[in-house]
Amino acid sequence: APEVKSPLRLRLESWLNKNMKILMSDGRTLVGIFLCTDRDRNVILGSCLEYLKPNDDGSTEEPRVLGLAMIPGQHIVSIHVDKPHPIT
Repeated sequence: APEVKSPLRLRLESWLNKNMKILMSDGRTLVGIFLCTDRDRNVILGSCLEYLKPNDDGSTEEPRVLGLAMIPGQHIVSIHVDKPHPIT
């Protein structure tokens, strides 16, 4: 019998290999390709860039290249997944 997947699991699987932006509790933003997660909400991003929070004057530094990164679930504030653009 085929495995029945919950709507939440199907949504999670639809995010695989998509660009993802994660805001962390310390103000950093990580942007990379979603590769996997686990039951503790840890997330693995590939080709990851780290952006520090903007300075008081609004200026930002260049992003730091992290490559493959594991983000602990307890430090994730929000997640944004890029939606594919419709073909016109």
